[in-house]
Amino acid sequence: EVHLVESGGGLVKPGGSLRLSCAASGFIFGDDDMTWVRQAPGKGPEWVSSINNDGASTYYTDSVKGRFTISRDNAKNTLYLQMNDLKPEDTAVYYCVTSRYRHIPGMPSEGDYWGQGTQVIVSS
Repeated sequence: EVHLVESGGGLVKPGGSLRLSCAASGFIFGDDDMTWVRQAPGKGPEWVSSINNDGASTYYTDSVKGRFTISRDNAKNTLYLQMNDLKPEDTAVYYCVTSRYRHIPGMPSEGDYWGQGTQVIVSS
């Protein structure tokens, strides 16, 4: 059974940093491309960033380019999102999602697997 567990969210002031982690289990992590998706209050899901299965290729939505870095450690079955220079508009629940059934970059398919999410609040 695929299991994705995000951690690392919290409350941070504008300009601050957070590092999100996603621990994966139940599948061969190194076989799948992976994606971070976020959902702000009252809004639909938004694609944030994707990484291919070996970490060689990364992609970002325009609003986070230069501030966020996606990475993965296949030996540890873990996906990361380093978030710097955070802004209030980054406030959202962040989800780790497999991108097994639809090519990256972009939103995963309906059949992909989602974690439970981790809350990020950027506020002074």
